[in-house]
Amino acid sequence: MNVWNRNQRLQQIQQLNPITDHSLICRLVAGYEFPWDVTHALELAMVKTFCVPSISRLLTRTGEFHQHTQKRYDDTGLLIAEILQWGYDSERGAASIRRMNAIHGHYPISNDDFLYILSTFIYEPIRWNERFGWRLFCEQEKLAIFYFWQAVGERMQIRDIPSTYEEFAHYNQKYEQENFVYSDSNRAVGESTINLFLSWFPALSHPLLKPAIYSLFDERMLAAFGFAKPSTVMVSSVENSLKLRGYLQRWLVPRRRSDFFTESQLKSYPRGYQLRDIAPSWMLDKLE
Repeated sequence: MNVWNRNQRLQQIQQLNPITDHSLICRLVAGYEFPWDVTHALELAMVKTFCVPSISRLLTRTGEFHQHTQKRYDDTGLLIAEILQWGYDSERGAASIRRMNAIHGHYPISNDDFLYILSTFIYEPIRWNERFGWRLFCEQEKLAIFYFWQAVGERMQIRDIPSTYEEFAHYNQKYEQENFVYSDSNRAVGESTINLFLSWFPALSHPLLKPAIYSLFDERMLAAFGFAKPSTVMVSSVENSLKLRGYLQRWLVPRRRSDFFTESQLKSYPRGYQLRDIAPSWMLDKLE
């Protein structure tokens, strides 16, 4: 790879077919072109699902997102990253989907909620990219993300997955309009998640960081959580900082080594992890 050609990988992706090559395209997007952006966009996707009372009530009942927030976050990130890094039909990818299905099988999750969660994996990274990316996704990348998660959803036995990018995008928006409403469980899970994010930084920074995190939430999310609307100055500062980061990235040399979530130092697994470690602690023996 020419270390000075920032768009060389984009040119490679534009020669690929988003239907037949979507796993490779997603691997390049998530591991090489936009690893930081994809990670944080999927964090936002995760938080958005907590705006749905049927989802937040389930998490509140299990207690997992209050008592073991870091592990729940790490486990979710690892399963998603395993599938992105290796592909859903690889040995590791298929094993990750089986693990995910086994975990979900212990909970009464509706097909509609599964379908919405799946849609966030597609459209939140795309929306994040439109706001903050160092370059915009090309058409092949957007379609590849859709086809990739459509295929994963089929392997998760999710029913009624829309057959086109546009139709699923419409479903995503309509679902949020109809299901993002305030509930105490939304707020409880949302606060646990925000506290997790804050725990990664010094305590002195928390009063500033909390409204900065809120600045990434739209008005519908803020209302569903019952969180205070951040100031216009704060929203503008956060948006401009992320846009500046994207602009500066345009001048960096292309990434030569992958940077998947699976390759991170994780608080829940300081000595590394095995797939059999991923699950709520009470469930581990039941999944062996």
